Amino acid sequence: MSRVSRSEILRSLPPDLQPLVEEGLRVARRRKLEVYLVGGPVRDFLLRRPIRDVDLAVAGTAGEGRPAAVLAREIAPEGTKVIEHERFGTVSLDGVLDLAGARRETYARPGALPRVEPGSLEEDLQRRDFSVNAFAVPLTGPEDEDRIDVIEVEGGLRDLEGRQLRVLHRRSFHDDPTRALRAARLAPRLGFALTRGSRSALRDALRDGVFGAVSGDRLRREFEKLFHDAVLGLNPVDALRRLADWHVLTALEPGLGLPHEAVVPLRRLGRAVESPPWRGPRLRPWVAGLAVWLGPLPPALRRRTLRRFAVRGELAVRITGFPRWRDTRLKALESARGRGAVDAALADADEERLTALYAWSPTPVRRKILRWAAEDRSRRSPVTGADLVGVGLSGPAVGRALARIRASYLDGVLANREEAIALAREIGRRRSRARSRRRTRI
Repeated sequence: MSRVSRSEILRSLPPDLQPLVEEGLRVARRRKLEVYLVGGPVRDFLLRRPIRDVDLAVAGTAGEGRPAAVLAREIAPEGTKVIEHERFGTVSLDGVLDLAGARRETYARPGALPRVEPGSLEEDLQRRDFSVNAFAVPLTGPEDEDRIDVIEVEGGLRDLEGRQLRVLHRRSFHDDPTRALRAARLAPRLGFALTRGSRSALRDALRDGVFGAVSGDRLRREFEKLFHDAVLGLNPVDALRRLADWHVLTALEPGLGLPHEAVVPLRRLGRAVESPPWRGPRLRPWVAGLAVWLGPLPPALRRRTLRRFAVRGELAVRITGFPRWRDTRLKALESARGRGAVDAALADADEERLTALYAWSPTPVRRKILRWAAEDRSRRSPVTGADLVGVGLSGPAVGRALARIRASYLDGVLANREEAIALAREIGRRRSRARSRRRTRI
């Protein structure tokens, strides 16, 4: 049994959540509820890593309903969205603080979502994925007692010291195959290794075809987390390589793997997600990640993989077509000699394809992309389409003139609106002369 300081734990929580948690503890004591910090936050505290998320387990009787929901509603600041998931017994405050009652789970069949029922704290810890996530510390004991026990199951503290990921029972991957995807994220992020027994349990689950019962939506959400975890320091290559080595990728879709050509771009993408090289629209890392990862694979395999991950519609079309789009843009950018030419090449680039293109590009092209994204993308042209109509242009000529004026403006040939209008008038005069010559020949 290990003991820790409750006050130190509370100080280690994200600063914006500390007042909310402390208010929750005051209300819980008044209502005679027990509140425990559980799971990953305890693990990270013991590893002296930053705590980014707060998961609280609430035990006791609230009278008016589930104790976690009652507590959440009472402490929620005005305007905070309280989302209750009755099926799983969880409550979320604006997605930043999660509360749940102590639960136990049963699975009707491998890969199915669990049936959740109220349970004891020990049952709640036993249902978790790995021993190093099966921790709890009580936060609502006497306020004058600062030293509190770390509650563990199945040797979690020993595994933490040995830097091991170990499932809590032999059929853990049968119950929830997505635990393999979580293991592939956690292991490199924490510097841990999956134990031999857990690897054996995973092989048994793969042999029994458990991933066939997992929906595409659940798989996609796990890959969303995989690419988003770059924010936490996980390079996607490290997670994907484990999934390939464990034969999980081929179990998800025959032929799926980690192409050698995608390794360097994926590492570059991971760094760009962790420390964005420019400020722009909100990036969905998983969309850029799938474009980079699947790019070298045959088009039919890309399409099958996206269907397996329940990625549909225009998004699937963009990811499937990324290699051709990328190659066209690379060719244009390599030959681009001015900022206007770079702007024209990237005019249709959404944030995900732009980031994926950056990850694939050689250094000189990356410099052009970076300058465009950081400086030129947000620069407004000195004239609008209405201005050009006002000087006599019409139809497709307006679009062509706008493109030429914008390129000249970015290249420094035009300095202001007056010079842009003068160029538009000159374009109009040349267009009129060209029409006159055509009529004369006819």
